[in-house]
Amino acid sequence: MSNNLLKGKRGIIFGALDENSIAWKVALKANEQGASFTLTNAPIALRMGAINQLAEQCGAEVIPADATSVEDLENLFTKSQEVLGGKLDFVLHSIGMSPNVRKNKEYGDLNYDWMLKTMDISAISFHKVMAVAEKQEAMNEWGSILALTYIAAQRTFPDYSDMAQAKAMLESIARSYGERFARLKKVRVNTISQSPTMTTAGSGVGGFDVFMDYAEKMSPLGNASAESCADYCISMFSDLTKMVTMQNLMHDGGFSSSGITQDIIDQMTK
Repeated sequence: MSNNLLKGKRGIIFGALDENSIAWKVALKANEQGASFTLTNAPIALRMGAINQLAEQCGAEVIPADATSVEDLENLFTKSQEVLGGKLDFVLHSIGMSPNVRKNKEYGDLNYDWMLKTMDISAISFHKVMAVAEKQEAMNEWGSILALTYIAAQRTFPDYSDMAQAKAMLESIARSYGERFARLKKVRVNTISQSPTMTTAGSGVGGFDVFMDYAEKMSPLGNASAESCADYCISMFSDLTKMVTMQNLMHDGGFSSSGITQDIIDQMTK
């Protein structure tokens, strides 16, 4: 259902790989709510995914960009403003990848060059995105910039490996750049800490299906779906949340505030 929450707003959505991606669902809902936007991903991800199908559905242009490349980001922001006809009102950073996780490296035996790559792709890219946006004066006042994160930034989860450090850095960058962007341009910056979600990235983590079941039982409302996360993103892009910034917003069905739940007790006492 459309309420035209984003009517007339322009943006960039990073990370829509396939229909399981949260970014993909955000794009569909942003289009439904009246926004215009460009879609972007790294060239290799564009070849792997089905983003052109999404672009056709939303009437959006796809602009390839490696989010770790300042040059690519400069081109992305310049072209996006040209295509969309003005400055931007929202940006979604939905990017994360760890070569160490992909290669099943034990946490005590990480490849440190790969770890630096993890940080660059999954966290430092967020700083680069905002730095380019600031230098180009690409954001309208009261614009909204969001990144997706995970509670492993605060807690330990087996097999999440160096992605935990990347998410902690991502959230820190959101706070630091959020203060700067609010002061300079009245742009708000937040992260959304989402329930474990069966996306392409999430499914690459060992034992993910077991953990999803555990998280479901530890969350009084159950795991938040990708669909409901997309709804939350839309609300954060809208004018209804203009005074929310520098926050790590938990979207996890209550998982982050639960010590133990009745479902877990019942399972353990069977």
